[in-house]
This record gives sequence, structure tokens and C-alpha cells, in this order.
Amino acid sequence: MSRTQKSVETVKMKRMKKSGVIATTLACSAIALTAFLSVVDVRSAIAAGAGIAASDTDAPVMRRLTPAQYKRIVRDVFGPSIEIGGRFEPAQRVGGLLEVGTGTVSLAASGFEQYDAIARSIAAQVLSAERRDVVMPCKPAAENAPDDACAGQFLKTVGAQLYRRPLSDAELSTQVELAHAASAEFKDFYAGLQTSLASMMVQLQFLFRQETVTPVKGAAGRFELDAYSKASRLSFFLWDSAPDKRLLAAAASGKLNTDKGLAEEVDRMLASPRLEDGVRSFFGDMFGFDSFDSLSKDATLYPNFTRTVSDDGREQTMRTIVDVLIAQKGDYRDIFTTRRTFLTPVLGSMYRVPVTTNLPNGFPETSWSAHEYPANDPRVGILTQVSFVSLHSHPGRTSPTLRGKALREMILCQKVPDPPGNVNFTVVQDTNNPLYKTARERLNAHATEAMCTGCHKITDPMGLALENFDSDGVFRSTENGAKLDTTGVLDGLAFADAQGLGKAVHDNPSTSRCLVNRLTSYGLGRGPAKNEDGWVKTLQDGFATNGYRVPDLMRAITTSPEFFQVTVERAL
Repeated sequence: MSRTQKSVETVKMKRMKKSGVIATTLACSAIALTAFLSVVDVRSAIAAGAGIAASDTDAPVMRRLTPAQYKRIVRDVFGPSIEIGGRFEPAQRVGGLLEVGTGTVSLAASGFEQYDAIARSIAAQVLSAERRDVVMPCKPAAENAPDDACAGQFLKTVGAQLYRRPLSDAELSTQVELAHAASAEFKDFYAGLQTSLASMMVQLQFLFRQETVTPVKGAAGRFELDAYSKASRLSFFLWDSAPDKRLLAAAASGKLNTDKGLAEEVDRMLASPRLEDGVRSFFGDMFGFDSFDSLSKDATLYPNFTRTVSDDGREQTMRTIVDVLIAQKGDYRDIFTTRRTFLTPVLGSMYRVPVTTNLPNGFPETSWSAHEYPANDPRVGILTQVSFVSLHSHPGRTSPTLRGKALREMILCQKVPDPPGNVNFTVVQDTNNPLYKTARERLNAHATEAMCTGCHKITDPMGLALENFDSDGVFRSTENGAKLDTTGVLDGLAFADAQGLGKAVHDNPSTSRCLVNRLTSYGLGRGPAKNEDGWVKTLQDGFATNGYRVPDLMRAITTSPEFFQVTVERAL
């Protein structure tokens, strides 16, 4: 028995010690989870035994909902006023993306209990006296007794939205029976319905994005996602949420299984304001913005770096990206060279830029204004924003190495080896050394060690171009009284400062290729398989031909047959 199965068994035993219908429901949920994870463990073991790596197969992927997806689905189905508290299971970054890591199935006993508590809280709010009239399609014959017909109407509609497909007759019957039993036990129709709704929200059909495949007509050995799985993959890719009713209807009618119907739905979704959710989710994942949750600075050295600065810095970059890619329908590479951005008064104080708003006094920290830096300003593109320079620095000092490593790995998709375990960082860390006043001098002294030279050559020449920006993002021209040298080089292209670095990243072919690979992996839930190299190359060529426009790339990905085709492993 695997560790995950043991965890679920623990939850199951705890639940079965309770009395009544709720105990039975939760025990059944845990049993179902155990059975599901057993299948996953078996598939993994067989694949490993056959020598099949994740990169060698394009088999269907099962992905756990991210916290953002979970919350967005609840918002879409039940409205924005539902409060969602509790702790979600931690994510794992695979291939540079948390979204790919969601395909690594893992759910600890404590995690299952958290999902249970969250689900019960949501169900209580949804069916509270204040909200039930909004979500209920009917009224029960009596509020103190079961009403299977009314319960069935509600559960059928809500279930299709939560499960991203219609409920089977057996599934609906089970949920109605549960609502009936709980209503009878509590002598309260809505309490019974709450029990059934909470049960649905701890089922695997909701917590995991499970994909179903069907054979491709006229292509022996090839399979594709069924219509509802297509709808789900489309929606999570473009909107980072479950399919809306119109997309589910397109799946039900067979529209998504036609080239014309698929293209119409993709165009509709790309034209929706909800595309911004999808773009934000992808770039937040690609640029590792989850690290902001644990970002901190030495308060003695950087007293002005507050949680507000951190939050505003992240939002500034998101607004810049959305503006370039969606509002302006611009070149993806321009996010590294644009002088147009958005600032709050708090960020303005860090950047030493006056920011005025039309909002009344009392709202300075939540107001945003568009801003464009003049041609001679050192700030250009997202690499000079707080989000990048502070996130890739140490709490008490800058780090050209961390910044260069982040640029290589996140933006160019180039792996930088980890340092050996026995490296001595004393020289680099001693910012008060009178012999080595600047980071460049300290790194040059450190890099004389043979084991360090190779890695620093591919990171530091880029990171040093950002030395004008301190660990908190504030501009500086000197360090310890010594003038900073911000010259650098990227893949043979020399530059003088951060502006030159942004232009070098903009023009580097790896920048656009990396974006295509990351976006494709994000949508598939895995890295592209070897037999998909030709498709990815076609996407890369089309991306360049069409002016590096991300919405056009998303359309090319989602209207490709390859986006929905899978291969069942030979070992199975």
C-alpha cells in the first residue's frame, strides 16, 4: 500500500467512527479516493517498469485543481460572495510549471480533511437562508422533509458544473439518496442538500481533472479526448476555470468534435474578458509568482519593503503583461522592453516617481495609474520591476547569480546546474569586504574557484546588468561608495545596462521558443512528447510569423488536433 493510500485509509477510519449518514458519506468518499489512487499507482508502476518516461508518452493526464482553479470554479458556479477559507494541499513544480506538477497525484490525510472542511463551509453558505433562493431552481414541498424531485433538479444542474460533465444516472441517484437520508435525519431539507453538495465537492470528479479518451476515426492506435474532456482542457487553458454552460452545451451537441465548431468556441473564449484570468494564471506560474507568498526582506536594510510593496509589485507586472498582450495585442517580447506600465503611489515612492490618482484621500494603496518612463529612464520592461529584482535577490543583498539563473530558466528555458554542496560563498556574502565593494568584484573573486566558473559564466553576465536595482527594487548607482559596472553579455551579445539586457532578451530566439514550450506544457499538463516535436516546431514558426502574439498562439494550440490527441501506453 502506498503512502497516499495509507493517508486516505486513515481518513476513512476517522470518518467511520462518526455516526449517521454523514459518516457514511465521508467514508465512501475516502474509499473512492483510495480506489482511484490505487489505479494511479498501478499505472505509474507499470509505466516505470516498462521504462516509459513522462516525456516519452502523450497519455491522458489527471490533474488536481489548483487553489486558484478551485476558488474560481466556486465563484463561477455559486457567485463571488462565497468565502473560501482553509489550507489547500501544497503544489509541486515540474518542468518549470506548477500546472504540470498537478499531474503528480498526491493527497495526504490532512489534505483530504481540509478539502472536507472547505466543502462543508461552502455548502453551508450556498444553501443558507440568505443565498438559497439564488441558486435553487425549485422550492421543496416542505422544508422539514426530503423532496427528491427538487433535490434532483439542483444536484443535476450544479453537478454538471462541478464535474465538468453531466452526472451519470447512478451518480445523480446516489447524491439524491444521500440528500434524502440526511434531510430525514436532520428534519431539514436544506441541511440534507448541504450534505450532498459537500459530498460532491470532495469527490474525485471535482477535485481532479480526469480526462476520458475515445478512438480517433480512421487512425488505428490513436485516441483523442472525448467532447467533455476537450471542453475542460480548453477552459482551464484559456480561462483557468471549468467550462461555462455554453461550452458544455457545445460538447453535448457534438459541436466541439467539428473543426468549425471548435474554432467558433475558441474564438468566443479568446474574445471573452475571462481570457485575462487565463493569461494571468499562466504567466504567474511561468514566472514563479507563488514565491511571493514567502518573500521577505531584511527590515533593517530595507524598511520600506512592505507586504503592500510586494503585492503591488506582483500586480504591476501582471498589469504590464495584460496590457501588452491583450489590450494592445502586442508582441510578447515587448514585455521586456516596454516603457509603459502601471503604478500605485506606494510603488511610485519606491521608484521615485510621483503618482497621482483621481481617487479621494484614503485610497492611496489601492489605486493604479498608467505611467510611461521617459527614454532616459533606467527602468524598462518587467526585468527592472520590483517583481523580478526583489524576488530573485537575497533578503539582505542583491544577487546577479539568482537573477541570471531565473532569466535563463524561466524566460529562456535553459537549465542552470545547482552549485556543488561544498562551495564556499564567504566572499560573495561579505558585502562589507573593503577589497570587494561591489557584487561584480565579489563574484569575480569567487569565480576563481574552478568548480564555480562554468555556472557563473551563464548567469552573472546577465544578472550584473540589473545591479542598479537593489534587493528591494530601489534604484542605486553605487555600492559601498563604488560606482556600479552594469555591462554584460547574453549569448555573445554585449550590452551596457538593464535597457540593453531587455533588448537582448527581446531579440534572443530562445525567448519565443521557451514561451511556446511553456504554454504548450501548461495546456497539456506535461512536457511535449517526442512525437510532438514537429507540432511544437510548427507552433514556434507560426508564433514568429504572426508577430509573436500570445492570443494567436493560444488559438493555434487549441485548434490543433494534437492538443486533444493522446496515445495509450503500450504497457497498459
